[in-house]
Amino acid sequence: MFEKLIGNGSVKDAIRRFQTVGRIPNALLFSGPEGVGKKQFALELARSIVCRRPIDTDACGECAACQRVSGFEFPGTGVEGKEYDRVFFSRHPDVGMAVPFNRTLRVGSIRALEQEANFRPYEASSRVFIIDDAHKMNDAAANALLKTLEEPPATSYIFLVTSKPDALLQTIRSRSQILRFGPVPSVEIERLLLTTHEYSQDDARLVAAYSAGNVAAAIAAEPAAQRERVELALAILHAGVIDGDIVALLRKAETVADAKNKDDFEPFLDLLEAALNLVWSASLGKVTAVDPDIAELASQADPSRLASWITEIEELRQTLGVNINRKIAVDALMVKLAA
Repeated sequence: MFEKLIGNGSVKDAIRRFQTVGRIPNALLFSGPEGVGKKQFALELARSIVCRRPIDTDACGECAACQRVSGFEFPGTGVEGKEYDRVFFSRHPDVGMAVPFNRTLRVGSIRALEQEANFRPYEASSRVFIIDDAHKMNDAAANALLKTLEEPPATSYIFLVTSKPDALLQTIRSRSQILRFGPVPSVEIERLLLTTHEYSQDDARLVAAYSAGNVAAAIAAEPAAQRERVELALAILHAGVIDGDIVALLRKAETVADAKNKDDFEPFLDLLEAALNLVWSASLGKVTAVDPDIAELASQADPSRLASWITEIEELRQTLGVNINRKIAVDALMVKLAA
């Protein structure tokens, strides 16, 4: 079943080695960028563990156990945090998941996981628990998990999924076998989009090129809207790299920070950073420019300035967890792009 997941062949090889020798670690840390398939890999490994008719240690994908693994139901909007103080089980009673409430993984959910992990399996030979966005555990939750990892139940596996491993306690990382994921190559994302969506070749190439290896973002993107975002991002870079026009940049900042575009704010930062990375890589000769606009920018850009701008976007993204004034933050970013 892993062959259906694109990218990260080294992770697939590592998992197959675990399966072949029959020694899957009780605690696995699926670590890597957003949207590259970490949770899907964790679910696929869970499927192989509970499968009733495995094929060479891999899940058959057809038995009743395999079919039920992905059937999760989570609370809708408007519920209180206490609704998340539990493990959410799929339609298979031995596969559960702890998920954050807003931006926090509550201690109640981890304590519930600790209790469930000590129960004997209902149907399979082992139970599997996935902690999604594990970096969102508060201190109490992290310490509760640490107790479980210190003496893991023999019949339970705990898979932590995170895009920010450094936010986890070092003691949690040291007690987990780490599987490191990387961005998925754009050519593989393009191929996936052409296979699963009714995209033209140009649309698939555009969405894939500016996805920064994020499969989930590419699948969710709508080509026409994505083309508008790309045009805005390239206009910003042109004003900064070629024109040095701070007035034009501040006008673009108004569009980016507009309250009407609130839901698009973080995705646009991701796309702007992806465009910067394309220009930076082309300027260093690491890749061929994906289009004439990128080639023009790369020919006139200072790679060291591009690298500093990428850092500025990363720092802005890190502040999004607090109530920042988006307008002021984007204005400051644009001023730095013009410097």
